[in-house]
Amino acid sequence: MNAPATGPDRIEELLTATKTAFASGALVRLKLGGYHGADPELKGVEVKKITVKDGDKFSFTYRYKTRDIIKNFIQPEALALLRAGLKDEFSSAQLATTGFDMVFERNGLKIRLKRKDVEGREAPSTDHNRAKNRPLNGSDKPWLKALGIAGKDGVVRNDAQDKFRQINKMVEIFAPLIQAIQTPQPLIVDMGAGKGYLDFALYDYQVNVAKRAVGIVGVELREPLVADGNANAMASGFEGLSFQAGTIMDFDATGADAVIALHACDTATDDAIFKGIRAGAALIAVAPCCHKQIRRQMEAGKLHDTLMPMLRHGIFLERQAEMVTDTLRALLLELHGYRTKVFEFVSDAHTPKNNLIVAEKDGRVGRDRGAILGQIADIKAMFGIEQHYLEGLLDS
Repeated sequence: MNAPATGPDRIEELLTATKTAFASGALVRLKLGGYHGADPELKGVEVKKITVKDGDKFSFTYRYKTRDIIKNFIQPEALALLRAGLKDEFSSAQLATTGFDMVFERNGLKIRLKRKDVEGREAPSTDHNRAKNRPLNGSDKPWLKALGIAGKDGVVRNDAQDKFRQINKMVEIFAPLIQAIQTPQPLIVDMGAGKGYLDFALYDYQVNVAKRAVGIVGVELREPLVADGNANAMASGFEGLSFQAGTIMDFDATGADAVIALHACDTATDDAIFKGIRAGAALIAVAPCCHKQIRRQMEAGKLHDTLMPMLRHGIFLERQAEMVTDTLRALLLELHGYRTKVFEFVSDAHTPKNNLIVAEKDGRVGRDRGAILGQIADIKAMFGIEQHYLEGLLDS
């Protein structure tokens, strides 16, 4: 009579099925969940097969709350990590192959392993070096070379892959927002344009991919960057893209259909929002940075008593100041007839300031005005805030 399968036996059975599917090309994915290990930020792990120059490997994607980390392992390393994880850190796993699914569940000392046959499922491509589906590719573009993203051969540099990925992600986000603007040839103003990464990418995509005429103006205080931007735009044949020197508040945004500001420091974000509202722009999109103005008021003012135990810690005060600042910005935009949403736009460990406020004008100025004013007043009272900088601009 055969002895009943033990916990380690069940783990080895799952690993054997994974190894066999990997070798035969039948592996779709392996997902590990129910994590209860030492890393408080880790949510789970997803494993798939990839083919790189030096052979087939197990690709582990570690899912964290704000980012993903990918690590590739040869088979012995991968199986050892999976074995240890299933034993001590993960309480569930789901193996998907082209022929069957297998579900692993551990509750204390009890382990269950269930298998179900499937039909008609295909394995995903394992070619890690295939061309990625991006709005912009790394072909021979003068602006990619001028901005140091591509080398002389037109291929994106290895040390610029993260930047290129972020640029493409921004284009993915902004393309449908710009498409929704009804103006036949919309004017887009980028406040604090810097080197103009986003401006070149957006113009290239709109004109050469989406086949839509646009005008883009990058406003930048540093004159050398303005000169370089205009030279690069001319060399790229981007007639509708230009850069102008000056501050956000000095720029005349009249006629702007979209106002964008990425990582404008502290109240410069409010300057951009103000300019967009005054211009009646159909789209205002800002990625705030350095939320100092509200934090100083929170530190100097009287917080609600229930908040004191939490906000006496500097790191929590900083995070709360960011949330309060951007919440008030969103409410002030709604007060002036915009529909708003806030979301994370680049999940990346190298870009900690990655929240995007998107406001689209919906024509209902004053909608629920009393309720919005009440919400603003309540938040200010709770956090000891006298006035948000943007309020002062809009009241002037």
